[in-house]
Amino acid sequence: MAKTATLKAEERKRTGSGLLKQMRKEGWVPSVVYGGGQDNLNVKINAKAFRELLAASASDSFLVNLELDNGNKQLAFVQDIQHDSLSSTIVHADFLAVSATTEITAHLPIILTGEPIGVKNGGILEQQLHGIDVTCLPKDLPETLHAEVGEMAIGDILQVKDIEFPEGVSAAVAEDLLIALVAKTRIAKSAGADGEESEEGAEEAAAE
Repeated sequence: MAKTATLKAEERKRTGSGLLKQMRKEGWVPSVVYGGGQDNLNVKINAKAFRELLAASASDSFLVNLELDNGNKQLAFVQDIQHDSLSSTIVHADFLAVSATTEITAHLPIILTGEPIGVKNGGILEQQLHGIDVTCLPKDLPETLHAEVGEMAIGDILQVKDIEFPEGVSAAVAEDLLIALVAKTRIAKSAGADGEESEEGAEEAAAE
């Protein structure tokens, strides 16, 4: 299970594009906490602290304990992060209030482990899909998904159904989606062609 970070959140009452812009200049990220059977809560979070959490996380899908300025705490899932199209700075964040029984959908990176047999034999490992959506309860949310590829030979493929998901975690995408494959390189193909020609030449020489 992924670690749950802690983040302070202060209620905000200023609205309007000009006021939000000023808030960002002051080092805050305007945010909203919604869901959990409660009214939407407008908050602001420290931009630097949030960037540090993102840098330390394997993906943008993670849980946080929001420490509200009224003394309460709220477990929340980072639902959406909006960036400025030019500067890439964070301009807004949405948090989904969750409980222990709330099923969440997260986009997690896929880490391939091991060196395929096919690579040792001259092939190349090509990862087609680097992350997928999964569903689980907050307590079961992992940071990443791992797939062992050591036994893959040239021509073998790895699909979503081949991943061993942690207990309580299931894929929210089609199980036949292609994640990776071991393909022949040009060198391997050339070597194979040369080998065939050599064998044919040997057979012809033997016949003569």
